[in-house]
Amino acid sequence: QTELAESGGGSVQTGGSLRLSCKASGYIYSTACMAWFRQAPGKEREGVAAIWTAGDTTSYADSVKGRFIISQDTAENTMYLQMNTLNPEDTAMYYCAYKFVKGGWECGVRSDDFTYWGQGTQVTVSS
Repeated sequence: QTELAESGGGSVQTGGSLRLSCKASGYIYSTACMAWFRQAPGKEREGVAAIWTAGDTTSYADSVKGRFIISQDTAENTMYLQMNTLNPEDTAMYYCAYKFVKGGWECGVRSDDFTYWGQGTQVTVSS
């Protein structure tokens, strides 16, 4: 069993920045995909960014490319999402997700078939 704990959400104005964190604990896979998803009220869950824990492979949704940066501290089993130039469309509950993968080619956010999920952290961007 893997537990995920997100932090760092909050309220900012348009153009502002936030940094989210997700710490994994419990059973840690030697190779895994960690990802951020988000869901706004009345909308479907959307993949934001993903990172392969055993390498530097990353992937992003088109809506956040150039604005968000995903990174990790493997020693701390922690993933980060630096969110810059935020706009009201980024308002959502952000969830951390985790699953075993054989390699970086299996790590992405096109599908939400992740094994473990965090409780979420709210991000609100006001205009």
